[in-house]
Amino acid sequence: MARASDTPADRGLLSSMERRKTGVRASMTLVHLVLSIGLVVAGLGPILWLAKAALTPTQDTLRQPLALFPTGIDWANLEQAWVDVHIDQYFVNTLVIAFGSWFFQLFIATTGGFGLSVLRPRYARIVEGAVLATLFIPAVVLLVPLYLTIVRPPLLGEDASLLNTYWAVWLPAAANAFNILLVKRFFDNLPREVFEAARTDGASALRLFWSIVLPMSRPILGVVSVFAIVASLKDYLWPLLVLPDPAVQPLSVRLPAIQQSVELDVFLAALAISTLVPIALFLVFQRVFLRSAGLGGAVKG
Repeated sequence: MARASDTPADRGLLSSMERRKTGVRASMTLVHLVLSIGLVVAGLGPILWLAKAALTPTQDTLRQPLALFPTGIDWANLEQAWVDVHIDQYFVNTLVIAFGSWFFQLFIATTGGFGLSVLRPRYARIVEGAVLATLFIPAVVLLVPLYLTIVRPPLLGEDASLLNTYWAVWLPAAANAFNILLVKRFFDNLPREVFEAARTDGASALRLFWSIVLPMSRPILGVVSVFAIVASLKDYLWPLLVLPDPAVQPLSVRLPAIQQSVELDVFLAALAISTLVPIALFLVFQRVFLRSAGLGGAVKG
């Protein structure tokens, strides 16, 4: 039977009275400290090791791979990876593909979700069911027809082809049913009174979308942005198929290809440079992802 002093929010493995005991408080502090150190080591350990290995000669890395500090520092690894292996070119290709995929996925998800949730045409349920049905189709099944569509895109003529162009990556990425349904579900929970008031004031559908719905949807825009960019950075098979020219390939495709032709220290330096993209994007989108004040822009005149 619970004590009267325990509120429903306090009930758990330890009561509030037990937490006040010195031994229990010390044990909890120790457990929290151990868990925090473990999370830091598991999260930052591989990144720090890669940064150390990128500046270490190959022989030192092979001789003492788990050494905390490099016995010798070779800054030429970064320069060679950047200039000789042309990581700079693939780095730019990765950014172009990532930001293009982000823009088109965000555009299609928001406009599609707006049409299904806010405009609500009579056939909205049919379209939503069709979009939902595509989630049950395995991606491998769609690989061949999607590739043939890129090779001979409809409405562009028989001689047109999107191979070796970034459109071959951007357009398929934009047709993401999960993002559309995710944004649509978020739009369903927005206050309808704001929409009705805007329509009463004579706001068009475009004004409603741009000035009211999008400012209220910053949290979900951050979530979709993170999903889109992470998926673009780790995608390997599709860019390999539609971008056969190495000059336009991203890091996810080129790094495995150059592994056998360069020294280990240079390859690790190239890997370290490639990690700058997701780390920088995480730092940029962290505030957008965690920010919850998404309703402030909708009530301003």
